[in-house]
Amino acid sequence: MSVPAAYVGVILIWSTTPLAIRWSGDGLGFLLGVSLRMSLGFALVAAIIAVMRTDWPRERAALRVYAISGAVLFVAMTLVYWAARHVPTGWISLVFGLSPLVTGLLAVRYLDEAAPGAVRLTGFALAFGGLVLVFAQGFELDGGAVLGLAAVLGGVVVHCAGAVWLKSAMGRIPAISLNAGTLAFALPLWWLLVVVAGEPVAEVPPHALGAIAYLAIVGTALGFPLYFYVLRQVAASRVALITLVTPVIALALGAWLNDEPLGARVLGGAALVLGGLAVYQFGARRERRRAAFGTLKAVNET
Repeated sequence: MSVPAAYVGVILIWSTTPLAIRWSGDGLGFLLGVSLRMSLGFALVAAIIAVMRTDWPRERAALRVYAISGAVLFVAMTLVYWAARHVPTGWISLVFGLSPLVTGLLAVRYLDEAAPGAVRLTGFALAFGGLVLVFAQGFELDGGAVLGLAAVLGGVVVHCAGAVWLKSAMGRIPAISLNAGTLAFALPLWWLLVVVAGEPVAEVPPHALGAIAYLAIVGTALGFPLYFYVLRQVAASRVALITLVTPVIALALGAWLNDEPLGARVLGGAALVLGGLAVYQFGARRERRRAAFGTLKAVNET
């Protein structure tokens, strides 16, 4: 598969995922919703591996990667699923738009990438200001909205830390096998939470079942392998650029299909976040060019 096609696929899937997450919990509760989604997704991925006879490494190093990736997925997705009950789905995608900034900062420490210069720091400040505006809108709704935004932000940090670690640790494990191994370690944790929490199950509307099926087939069986594939082929900070586009689509879908509010603060915050991301990425490209020019100049002088 071409990298651009996989990249666009991830954008489309991530744009629709927050709304599907919200719908999947109707009548079921968020824990049962995520557990059913991941279980069905795991069954599909395992079947694909069996049919395609894809290599599924099980040595100690691979199991360690699966375990850590599974823990990251479990924590990040649990926080997001819980938050989807309290905040508009477009806001979830907007907060996830901060991923490039968080990833960039973590990559400096763990992937030996260059520290951000003045332009990138300016972009970070703009995006942070946008996040403050969104949180201010959350305070006007209720306390649950603020806690939901905080949960999403926590999920972003966990997700980005996992992406940076996987970039250097996953080696040659096939993307779909990494997906299966990740789910194999995460699923028992979700089902344990389902049993412990004992969420009541009400009448389940058809759109909830449809959302679970969509998330399992498109979001998990297709989306996760595409994401891991892109993560392997593209620099970690550029992978996070996907979130520059997804908030716009997600906000529009939430307002159109779920009657979610788009107040002035949310729109202003979105503009600042996306503008900050654009400035940040412009600064990153500028710094890469300067570094390349400096290297070339040093080579010529020798």
